[in-house]
Order: sequence, then structure tokens, then C-alpha cells
Amino acid sequence: MLKQINTLLVTTIFLFFLLGGCAKKVDPNVKVLNFVISSKVKGMDPVYAADKYSNNEIARVYEGLLEYHYLKRPYTLVPNLAASMPKVSADGLTYTFKIKQGVMFHDDICFPRGKGRELEAADFVYSIKRLADPKLQSLGWWLLDGKIKGLNSWRKKYSSADAADYSEVVEGLQALDKYTLQFKLARPFPQFLYSLAMPFTFAVANEAVTKYGKEFLNHPVGTGPFILPAFEQSNKITYVKNPTFREKLYPSEASEEFKKLGYLADAGKRLPLVDKIVVKTMVESQPRWLNFLKGKLDYISIPKDNFDTAVIPGKGISDKLAKKGIILLITPSLDVTYTSFNFDHKLFQNKKLRQALSLAIDIHKVNKLFYNDTGLPANSVIPPGIAGHIKGFVNKYQGPDLERSKKLLAEAGYKDGKGLPELVYETTASTTARLQGDLFVRRMALIGVKARIQQNTWPEMNKKINNRTAMIWGIAWSADYPDAENFLQLLYGPNRAPGSNKAGYNNPAFNRMFEVASRMQDSPERTAFYERLNLLVAEDSPWIFGVHRQSYVIKHGWLKNYISSDFDSGQAQYLNINLKEKIKKIEVL
Repeated sequence: MLKQINTLLVTTIFLFFLLGGCAKKVDPNVKVLNFVISSKVKGMDPVYAADKYSNNEIARVYEGLLEYHYLKRPYTLVPNLAASMPKVSADGLTYTFKIKQGVMFHDDICFPRGKGRELEAADFVYSIKRLADPKLQSLGWWLLDGKIKGLNSWRKKYSSADAADYSEVVEGLQALDKYTLQFKLARPFPQFLYSLAMPFTFAVANEAVTKYGKEFLNHPVGTGPFILPAFEQSNKITYVKNPTFREKLYPSEASEEFKKLGYLADAGKRLPLVDKIVVKTMVESQPRWLNFLKGKLDYISIPKDNFDTAVIPGKGISDKLAKKGIILLITPSLDVTYTSFNFDHKLFQNKKLRQALSLAIDIHKVNKLFYNDTGLPANSVIPPGIAGHIKGFVNKYQGPDLERSKKLLAEAGYKDGKGLPELVYETTASTTARLQGDLFVRRMALIGVKARIQQNTWPEMNKKINNRTAMIWGIAWSADYPDAENFLQLLYGPNRAPGSNKAGYNNPAFNRMFEVASRMQDSPERTAFYERLNLLVAEDSPWIFGVHRQSYVIKHGWLKNYISSDFDSGQAQYLNINLKEKIKKIEVL
């Protein structure tokens, strides 16, 4: 009997691999985008779209007044749900928009008879009030804090009430009629229009919020090109094409670089160009790599452990991958990686201690181990490509310099690490994140400082950071918009967590200079302010600066129109799949 059972088991296993191991055939009639993310998203509510993962998923379903032109560089804002760019008053304080007519919310049971209604100007008033509602504790309030006339007063008025009154008129946020929306700013804010292209300000329907209550974050109802029939905290999210999406066409204009590369092949076609999107969560890099090689993912950022296999220095993509029709895209990123201190710990209010810890980190080893030597060492907060970055500047507190580190540690009152409590470095659960944490611990040990790592899921780590319970953590910031103000605001005192200033850094001198610069229009004078702020931050060491990354993405040749972008929310609607090419290639992968 035992022998018979074993034979049956072997046969079963063989059939499993024979059938289950085969690649799933490509449906020649359905265009499907297959994407991957490395961490689960926290939900689908725009007011909590505080990280890149959430941003991208939310923007498949929801939309804003403005977006970036998909095929133009430098990045250029264009109308999306707005009918045109706004009329702006001479003093730069009043912005009046006309809303596109005939835009429909997705069909959903929250509406009468399950049919989506037309978008109105009032929906933006409602949505931005949600962003300001103190009860919701939006992670994006920093974006409009103090900038729209009367909105802060409205927020303060309801801070201790059971609920906010959304029907109360706010002077700077009004629907003048069904299709006319007006903003009045409390002060000049040159970056205001950028905020209207970010998911925080995307339009939601009050019917959906009312219907689903606390579960609204799991029941997205937007106007976007894709519908999410059901959202669960699982390892797979599936979107389908929105059958009631308005007529929106692929661009017919492009920058020269994109024209030459053939990105206008789909010019004038109705969006979206695909039928379905499948997004899988894979925390570890190797499953992502293997799934890409098998054709189960359309593109990925090259994992560090596979970089040497994929890229030949000075030549580009390896011959082996090139023969499979795989294409390499290299793009500088507007971002910065860093290790943040929690300034709620009095420990980190000691500048010499911060400088000592920073000097202990070997930035060159970090770059080699985790970024394949492709990153640019970050000497301060502003990345290259943005006004305010100082070319050639070298931060004197960027390591490695163990002797100076030990000297400053002693001057800080902790000679050889004595008297310093154990440092806890918070990170996520991936193998790479753990290795980064291990390196931090080892570098601290070289100067006598005890440290340990604590791994979390991405939502758990965010919660610790926002609740001010994390001590030290490694993280990165990618630009929300192409302006140095977006990086400097990470260190502006009033933006402390749950706002964007997660460190809780609060330097009065920095705050005063930032307030002046943030009110200035683009000019040499503003650039000079940005440079002074950049130098101040480098000296004060509120973070241990990492690198400015470059994006190394590989994609299959069947994926069309893909561009590696710093602002890729809503990108999926422009992508296309060459099914004939995919079917042909998938057979040999």
C-alpha cells in the first residue's frame, strides 16, 4: 500500500509540474499589463496617498484637475479633469478652473440605480475638505497647510468637534457653479498647480464615502480609466478597463527625444489602450526577477543581485537579454535616500552626535552594495537636475571617516559609545532592507555604538514613523513635483509627522529661510535661497544622506510607450501591449 501511495504521489507531482509549470497562454484578444510592487498598499483613499505604491494604484482609479504631459520634458502640466489651464489673477492668488463636462464617476451601488453620476466642481471642494478634515488625519495635509484662504480656520474649528461640516463655505475653496471651481490662496504659493496633479487632491464622490464609511479605502470609486471591482489586502490587485471612461486621446505631440524613439505610434488613439491590469506584490527581489524572465511581468527595476547579469558597464543590456527582446532604460531620478533620526528623542537634538553617526557610514560601500555603484552620493537634500543643487559641493560630514566620527562622538558626550543607549534601526521586511540595516549596525559597532534592526511591513513602519515611535529608519523621497521646495519641505518644522517632516526637525533659521523661498517665483534669487538652505541642511545633519538614485529598468519589447518617470501616477492608461510580439516571444522565454 505504501509503495502504491508513493507511486501515485510521484505521478501527481509530475502532472502538477507538467501542467502547472507551463506558462499560461496569452489570450490573443485581451491586452493585459502585468506589474509588480514590493509592498502591499495601505488602501485606496486619495487622502492617504503618501507613498509611491499607493500613489500609483490610486491613480489608476482616481483623477485630478491636472496631470503631466506624458511625452514632454521638462515636465509640463496640462489639463486632465480641468477643461483648460486656470485663469490666474494678476496677484497670483486666485485660480479659476472650468471643469470638463460629461465626465462620469464609475458605475457603483453607491449611486441611484448603480449608475455613476457626472463629476461637478463641488466634488473637488468636497475632496479637498476631506484632505483638511482633522478627523481623517490625512498624510497629505502638509501640501495645502496654510495655503488656501479659510481652509486652516475650517480645519481648526472642527478639530475638537465630532464631525466637520462640509456644507460650510470656505472662502478660498468654492464651486461658483456646476462646472466652475475657484481657489483663493492665503499667500503666494508658486507650486500650487503641482499639488493639483497629485493623488492627495484627486476627486472622490461623497456618495461613495457615505455608503462605505470606514471601508471606503477598500471601495474606490473614481472617474479614472480603470475600475477596481474589489480591493483586498492581498498579493494581487486586478483592474479592468472603465467602460464609461470619457474620450481621452493618446498625445499627438512629444519632445524630440520621444519622437525619435517612436513614442507617437499610438497618437490620437482613445485611452486606455489595454483591457486589464494585474498588479502582484512580491517583497523579495528574486521572485520579481524570475517572473520577469518568464514573461509574467512586463517590466521591473533591475534587482541589485542581478545587475551584473543584466548590464554590461559602458555597453548597456547584456547580449543574452537583448536576444530575448529585452530593453534597458536608464533615467536619472529626482530623489534622495537617507537615514532619518527622530528628533522627539532628545538624543538626536545633539548635532555633534548626528554628525558623528553620519561620518561612520561608508557611502561608497552603500552605493556599491545596494545601488551597483549607479547612485550619485547625496551631499545634501536637493538632487541634481533641480535648481538649488550645488554642483561640486562636498558634505564634510559624509563618511567614511571613522577617526573624525569617534572624535565628534566624544565631543557629543559619548566617548567610545559609553552612555549612549542602543539605537534601533527600523526597516521593512525585504532581504535588501535587512542587509542595509545590518550594514548600519556593523558601521555603528566600529565607533563603539550599539545598534539593532527591527523589521516591519511597509504599513507597520509607516505607522511607527507617523506615531513618532520609530527611533531611526532608512527611507527615500521621490519628487512629488519638479521643484526643490518639495525636498526642502521635508525638513520644515511645521510639517512634522504625520506631515511630511517625519524626522520632526525644527530649525528656526531653516524655517524662516524656507518660508521666504517658498513664496518666491522661479528666479535666480529663489535659487540662491535654495542653495543656502541646502548648505544649512548639509551642516546640520538632520539625516544621514545616502544617494540620488538612477533608474535602471528593463522591459519586454512587447510593452509599448513605457517611460521611466519620476511622476508616473496615471501612466498605465498610455501603455500598450503588442500581442503578436508577446505571443511569439513568450514561447521561447
